Amino acid sequence: MRMPPLSPAQKILITSACLLLAMSFGLRSSFGLFMTPMSEFHGWGRDVLGTALAVQNLSWGIMSVFAGGLADRYGNLKVIVGAVILYSIGVGWMAFAGEAWSLNLAAGVLVGAGISGTAFGIVIPALMRAVPAERQQWVAGMGTAAGSFGQFMMVPFSQFLIDGFGWLSSLQILSVVTLLMVLLALPLAPYSGAAEVGEDEDDQSIWEAVREAFSHRHYVLLTTGFFVCGFHLAFITVHMPAYLTDLGFSAKVGAMALAIIGVSNMVGSYFSGVWSGRYAKQSMLSWIYMLRALVIAIFITLPPTIFSVVFFSVGMGLLWLATIPPTSGLVAVMFGTRYMALLYGIVFFSHQLGSFTGVWLGSFMYEQSDAFQMISTFCGQYLGFATYGDAARYDLIWLINILLGVAAAIIHWPIKEQPVGRFAHAA
Repeated sequence: MRMPPLSPAQKILITSACLLLAMSFGLRSSFGLFMTPMSEFHGWGRDVLGTALAVQNLSWGIMSVFAGGLADRYGNLKVIVGAVILYSIGVGWMAFAGEAWSLNLAAGVLVGAGISGTAFGIVIPALMRAVPAERQQWVAGMGTAAGSFGQFMMVPFSQFLIDGFGWLSSLQILSVVTLLMVLLALPLAPYSGAAEVGEDEDDQSIWEAVREAFSHRHYVLLTTGFFVCGFHLAFITVHMPAYLTDLGFSAKVGAMALAIIGVSNMVGSYFSGVWSGRYAKQSMLSWIYMLRALVIAIFITLPPTIFSVVFFSVGMGLLWLATIPPTSGLVAVMFGTRYMALLYGIVFFSHQLGSFTGVWLGSFMYEQSDAFQMISTFCGQYLGFATYGDAARYDLIWLINILLGVAAAIIHWPIKEQPVGRFAHAA
């Protein structure tokens, strides 16, 4: 089926929204690069910044629910501008946070709140409202791919700043760069859930929408399964650079790995958007999670070389954010777009609970490896993990990543792509 053409205004909107997502997602993807230099400067273990970034993911998830509800009621622009200000303050504060509590507040609470109003939960619903139904999955894929382009763009840029100016000045520069997102938010203003109130005589309240969603079994399964996506992504984003350093690679290899993931995900996310408009979205999600488990299993059993790093980065990158178009599409199919930012925000909260768990558990198991020595030894020796030295401290958490991928594939399989009763009757 041929998709309808886009108007010039729609093209401007999509371009602006994609650049906004690229900046928001790309910047937060670069925080793992600061793990080693900040920890060495302050004399911290990896659990200090790791905990702050775990708090960031939790704050992002919690505030996504509120940001979605506010955007659906009062419009996108106010939410995005407020979020950008919090984002900028949080990044700038990171440079001067000398205590763990201060870092948790800056990199954790403030940056997490900033991301919640500038990332997928607000922007993708706006994009889907701005185009015909035939283009909704395509535009969701475009927006998701843009976030990946941001990872490809911002991670090397951040590493360049660190190499040239040091980590402290880099954070100050990035704080100023963050403010540019305000300009990119302007075209999104007309496309919030609030604009649909006059088009629907039977307008629900927020609480009615939430009650309806949690009474829908398939929405609950979707929300539960998205936990695993967050676990995978956050653990790898934060701990992959340090893991590769432990294996003897230079810091630039870690930045390269995240950049390759970003480039590969541009391809994976785009085609995920296209294919989720043609094939069963829940089946796609099951296959994505199963393939993630397979890629991780192959990576940790291969000898650690540049080839294995590139293999993992490409493979995981193709699957990285490929979950977002079918997940957001299922929410739109089930409930429409009126409260999509809110209902997707709730699903995303589960994702961020997984992100918090993945980052924190990775840091905790690394620092407390002696307590898990027997299990780690089993992972390394009997499962054939090709790790050694300090990198072996991550063996157990890699195994957990594999098992969670298999579990998510099973959880998504029974989900049905169908609307709630009132939409089905209207159709």
